[in-house]
Amino acid sequence: MQPNILFITADQWRGECLGHAGHPMVKTPHLDALAADGVSFRKHFANCAPCAPSRASIHTGLYLQNHRSGTNMTPLDRRHTNWALELRKAGYDPVLLGYTDTVPDPRHHAEGDPALMNWEGVLPGLKAILDMNTDPGEWYAYCKAKGYDVPAIRPYLYALREAGPDWEDGAEVPKPLSIDKDDNDTAFLFDRTIDYIGHQNRPWAVHLSIMRPHPPWVASEPYNALYDPNDVPEIARLESAGEEGEQHPWLAYQLSRKPYRAPENEKAIRRHKAVYYGLMTEVDHHMGRLIQFLKAREEYESTLIIFTSDHGEQMGDHWLRGKCGYFDASYHVPLIVRDPRPAADGARGAQITSFTENVDLMPTLLEHAGVEVPVQCDGHALTPFLETGKAPGHWRREAHWEYDFRDPTNTEAEDALGLTLHQCVMNIIRDDKFKYVHFAGLPPLLFDLESDPGEYKNLASDPAHRETLLTYAQKMLSWRMTHDEQTLTHYAITPEGLKARAAPRYPLFAGS
Repeated sequence: MQPNILFITADQWRGECLGHAGHPMVKTPHLDALAADGVSFRKHFANCAPCAPSRASIHTGLYLQNHRSGTNMTPLDRRHTNWALELRKAGYDPVLLGYTDTVPDPRHHAEGDPALMNWEGVLPGLKAILDMNTDPGEWYAYCKAKGYDVPAIRPYLYALREAGPDWEDGAEVPKPLSIDKDDNDTAFLFDRTIDYIGHQNRPWAVHLSIMRPHPPWVASEPYNALYDPNDVPEIARLESAGEEGEQHPWLAYQLSRKPYRAPENEKAIRRHKAVYYGLMTEVDHHMGRLIQFLKAREEYESTLIIFTSDHGEQMGDHWLRGKCGYFDASYHVPLIVRDPRPAADGARGAQITSFTENVDLMPTLLEHAGVEVPVQCDGHALTPFLETGKAPGHWRREAHWEYDFRDPTNTEAEDALGLTLHQCVMNIIRDDKFKYVHFAGLPPLLFDLESDPGEYKNLASDPAHRETLLTYAQKMLSWRMTHDEQTLTHYAITPEGLKARAAPRYPLFAGS
């Protein structure tokens, strides 16, 4: 019998922010329990940022270099299949509660179609039970019906607070959301998910996409005051944004942009971080509710559960906020997989320190559903880890990601950095020792992660590291060559007709 599938993404969750990962403050008892009954991947990385590009990689199993949806405005080519379409072929009815930020392919829409005015579309193959993106229509109507004084502009509901000072201005605790914890967006989303599952009587596939802990960093009581801003871990940055920007022209440019520059007021960042943690613990609370519901329905033992995030958050580190660039804080994310099969019993509680990536999620999900993994996928099923708790011999030794900082609507980055639109990209490869960052049109970066885990000292121009620089540049080139788009490369037209020979990429995939 096919398993149930519960595929959960939280938004903007840094990878270290879990109790079982050793975080000094964040409490996540229910996710910790799930990890103890499954497998936790401690070096799991997103393949791109921000939301739409990263989710394109998650849902198609493709690196950005192949799906090419590089920004929150860039369409996702409809020729790429995804896990929902493949499950639908196999008899599932995959549904969405939340959002996927899928930018529609304009070639399949008529001019003037409203779909072409909204980058927050729904992934093809998913049926939206609750489409809850920036414009939370159903939740807004729910809150209005409950008697809340809702704002005229619906997205403002996510940040609705009473007037008055916040913590950095003298308030005792961070100001709470004006919506009760049982009615806010997270509670509403989980309630609807539980309701949907409760009405199913055949194997189901649910994609639950949670907005939190994405900004705005405003939490309902008691989560607004769960963590003291005075006690949060220190912000990892140099003395000034100017000094930070000396590392590289791209970083200086990014720090000049107000949306990405962290506040000068350290107390404001501390408040953001404390509430960010509170929102995580709130999500964890509802994860506990959902898992308990599955157990009560006797479906926990027949459900594959995947919990991860689309990307991380700088939270003031290197004077940045949001998700961007090459720093680990923007790409290191959690991954917990609970495989219900008896074959996975021996690996329960394992914490994996091999490098895994979001492109591995689609192959993992499909393999467990008994569905053939498309050749397009750049990732690899995590099944060996789930069954043995160990990496297979061919597994990758590095993590890879890309960041596309072009803007099709203006030339700001091009003008500031002397680039063309197509040169506004960077590729990153990192292992346990070094991180190499390659730009198209700007100097590279090289960090020794053993001696400089904070990524402050660029060694790219140091003659003593010239050989290391070349080695990692070659690794990156090999990675990109191996993962060039593969849709038809395993086919051949012969006198006997069409022949195909799909083959794994493992030998070339492994590092050296």
